Amino acid sequence: MTYRNRRHRMYLEFGGPKIAKKFELAQVRGMDEIENGKVSIIGSDLRDLEQGKSYPIGILIEIAGKEVKKELEPIFECRIKDFTDSIGNMFYVYHRSDIWFRFSTFVYERGFNSLKVWGEMLIASYQREYEKIIEKIQITFFTEENKVNEWHEKATKIYCSRDDQVKSLSDERVDTFFGCALCNYIVPNHFCIITPDSCGLCGSINWINAKASFELDPKGPIFFIRKGQSIDTISGEWSGINEIIKARTLGQIERIHLYTILSPFNHTSCHCLEAVAFYIPEVDGIGILNRNFKVPAINGLPFSTMSSVIRKGEQSYGFVGTAIGQMRSPKFLQADGGWDRIVWITNHVKDRIKDDISIEIVNKIATESDVTNLMELKDFLILNNHPIVKKWTKEIYNSNFEE
Repeated sequence: MTYRNRRHRMYLEFGGPKIAKKFELAQVRGMDEIENGKVSIIGSDLRDLEQGKSYPIGILIEIAGKEVKKELEPIFECRIKDFTDSIGNMFYVYHRSDIWFRFSTFVYERGFNSLKVWGEMLIASYQREYEKIIEKIQITFFTEENKVNEWHEKATKIYCSRDDQVKSLSDERVDTFFGCALCNYIVPNHFCIITPDSCGLCGSINWINAKASFELDPKGPIFFIRKGQSIDTISGEWSGINEIIKARTLGQIERIHLYTILSPFNHTSCHCLEAVAFYIPEVDGIGILNRNFKVPAINGLPFSTMSSVIRKGEQSYGFVGTAIGQMRSPKFLQADGGWDRIVWITNHVKDRIKDDISIEIVNKIATESDVTNLMELKDFLILNNHPIVKKWTKEIYNSNFEE
């Protein structure tokens, strides 16, 4: 289980909600491009930083080997968390450009006073876990702010390129899906179902990455799912998913609907989800809140409260974890009306996916810059002729509610 490392036990932290730019990135290199076992620090080392503060961080893992596929890069990134958790008294959560890492006073006082120690431990873990394919590996830590910002921009472009890989695929065009159990040791009832139209909730692993990982290690954390018969094409339910999830959760979860929030069989979540989609009954619409939004959403609830409803592997009507990559799929919440049902999103989410939202609806969806409460949201939707307005009942249209 992830060591939480509360603030009073913390020596210092990297990334997290107080730091705008941070990232983890794995890149496949040629054999002559890297030096095996090398750990570099660009910026200040752990021992040179002030205790109790928050600092920017970038982690670049470069791997070479004849059998190493580029499609495995997101898998290598996700293993940073697993390998760090195994060290003990270390706190590492989330993925991609939203990482959060804390060193505890306990480990610092016992000699863990340099990022090189962490890097050497990670290298040993990678070499042990992937000894058949990794021939060389080096790690670079960036703590100098300008360098973090520079590489953050590069990493963001790489993440987007990976997300675009599956745009030509769809759930109907493949015979197999995959499941991801990387977070299962934290939330036993949760597995991410990965299909061409549904990436992992952390946003890191798509269907192509999962396929490559399974082919490399069939007994690893990515497992095979035979799609089976289609039970409901609108809600996204397949017999193969139901069978394997029921078996792996010992009957705790029996059915999964992939394309809806308004179902008792919503996809489960763990704490690594990128965003929460939530139902807003006052306007019969759906909102989307990303993890680092620092104030309550339009419904008055902060991310921590909404995510706590679902991140323990429970299915909750009206709340579901999601990822930016899922929002780019034409099947995103299609059973609920898709983007015609979305009435509020954060600017962060809108900026990242606006090119994937229909031009007819994108400016009709409110953000925190447009409205501050539900009454203002209702007025905004009416003024902008949002499609949901035509579906309102007389009671909703005439209601006059306040925060």
